[in-house]
Amino acid sequence: MRKSLKVLAAVAVAGLLLPAPKAHAVSKEIIQLQVQVQALQNAVQHLQQTDAEQMGAIQNIVQQTSNTVIQMNQTISALQNQLQAQQQSGGGAIQQVSTQIQSLNDSVDELRTRIEKLSHQMDQVESQLQNVQQPAAAPGSGASPDGQAAGQGQAAPGTDSGNATPQPQAAMQQPAFPPIKQLYQVALSDYEGGRYKLAASEFGDVVKDYPLDELSGSAQFYIGESNYRLHKYHDAIKAYENVLQNFAGNSKAPASRLHKAYAELALGERESGVHDLKALIARYPQTPEASQARVRLHGLGISSRRHSSASRGM
Repeated sequence: MRKSLKVLAAVAVAGLLLPAPKAHAVSKEIIQLQVQVQALQNAVQHLQQTDAEQMGAIQNIVQQTSNTVIQMNQTISALQNQLQAQQQSGGGAIQQVSTQIQSLNDSVDELRTRIEKLSHQMDQVESQLQNVQQPAAAPGSGASPDGQAAGQGQAAPGTDSGNATPQPQAAMQQPAFPPIKQLYQVALSDYEGGRYKLAASEFGDVVKDYPLDELSGSAQFYIGESNYRLHKYHDAIKAYENVLQNFAGNSKAPASRLHKAYAELALGERESGVHDLKALIARYPQTPEASQARVRLHGLGISSRRHSSASRGM
């Protein structure tokens, strides 16, 4: 009996002297965190390299497009001088030159819109570079990818932290938006149904969620139309101006210029309204909107004859 008690006592003392197995589990978690941090650092390095390449390509495209715009502006100026000379001499090719000018202006507007989109993309790439260049946790620092210290990010009961796989790109996922065509059609339906306040808000969502899409230019136009029908002429003018500045190549640009003039005239801003009507005729001489502008100018008792400087900068 005494011998058995001695054996049990010896076994108990030996058990107390043995190292706790928990230390091995903690060490395993630290190794896993280090592997995850290293994977994140590799992902950041890859993103930096990719963004740098994209930035260089975009800058090259912007420079080429800018050079093309300069050349086309020079061609437009030469055609305008030719048109002015033919007007003074009574030449018979005025219609042809006018059509050429409008075509070139359309091309310039499309290029300007492209430059705006590329510039926006450059801003996005620069912002992404700034985000990925923020210091990442170094291996062995005891910080986990989600910002928790090792030992504070214990795996939940019933889970095996050793089976977790690093997901370095999870934090870079963008929020999902409804398809732009779906948003646009819903807004257009409300506009056509006379729900102008609701439509203006919905078209605003289109522009906010998809600022570079071509439909955003049309959405801006309908924001102006909705506000115009609500007699909110100042807001309408801002929306039309947004189309002219940021979506100059959009098919709604001529109507935006015409309706901007109408809104200005409705506010009693006769000088601004007349200026926009003449600018519309100079910039889009062959469009139905230009014909409407001529009729409106005639009703105001003003000649719609082209001025040589009217089409510059439109």
